[in-house]
Amino acid sequence: MILVTGAAGFIGFHLSQRLLRDGQAVHGLDNLNDYYDVSLKEARLKLLRTQAQFSFDRSDISNPAEVQAAFAAHRPKFVVHLAAQPGVRHSLVNPRAYVESNVSGFLNILEGCRHHPVQHLVFASSSSVYGLNSAMPLSTHQPTDHPISIYGATKKANEAMAHSYSHLFGIPTTGLRFFTVYGPWGRPDMAVYLFTKAILEDKAIDLYDQGRAKRDFTYIDDIIEGIVRLIPRPASPNSSWNSEAPDPATSAAPYRLYNIGNHSPIETRHVIDLLEKALGKKASLRLLSAQPGEVPATFADVSDLSHDFGFAPSTSIETGLARFVEWYRSFYGKSA
Repeated sequence: MILVTGAAGFIGFHLSQRLLRDGQAVHGLDNLNDYYDVSLKEARLKLLRTQAQFSFDRSDISNPAEVQAAFAAHRPKFVVHLAAQPGVRHSLVNPRAYVESNVSGFLNILEGCRHHPVQHLVFASSSSVYGLNSAMPLSTHQPTDHPISIYGATKKANEAMAHSYSHLFGIPTTGLRFFTVYGPWGRPDMAVYLFTKAILEDKAIDLYDQGRAKRDFTYIDDIIEGIVRLIPRPASPNSSWNSEAPDPATSAAPYRLYNIGNHSPIETRHVIDLLEKALGKKASLRLLSAQPGEVPATFADVSDLSHDFGFAPSTSIETGLARFVEWYRSFYGKSA
């Protein structure tokens, strides 16, 4: 049994689908909150419910009793923790929601793993932890002490909390720093979705940082392939770890951090150009200055993940955007 938190979310849905296709039993948790369109989450969940080996609880990870009940009832061998309050910009408006879900909620997951031992906890971190770090490509072996958003700070906290539980209780934990995931069934607050919707509805796109911001756009299938390879291979202590020169990505405890991205940053303006071609329509743009809390560029060094698990992203931005547009038109009935 694999427990997937955030199973009705974008990545959780795709991961659950893949695990079910691979013959795994999956139990999902999700509170189906209204941060974005609940009907999209329900549509994802409806597809998952067609699978006999999928079970689901509508539970809030910030509620310790509900989390402990799920662990006690299902005794998962593996946990993939993807539930979180996402979004850099929203964290400027409602920071308390991020602490409640991303910090308190993660503590409840860690306590579940402590009292109902699991073979491996894989948890979602984010490229946002790099903050002011501008040494490209971004590496897990670099320090991440200067996040510039509450969202990034909560993800940095997750990494520290996971390490403490790995050290104290021997829980194998692996954190994955996701880099701008996109694809079919994606979140409505993400750039590719927002751009597509605006172009089809003839609405202006607010293009921050004049469209110069670079993101390591990573197609969902590549992300899922990386996660699936990680799950059955628990983190182990690094026998050569040196406390006098500590490596942030490894530990004397069974703990690891990896970047998972496309290793190919692309300007957001170029993404709009590609969407215009895929949609057959021109975009109307409002060029704006950079948003507070947004980093100017992300560029993942995925060499560790490639070395340890053979991870290699294989989906080009052209292919990935074409697949997203095809899904969007099918799901919403939009035509150019």
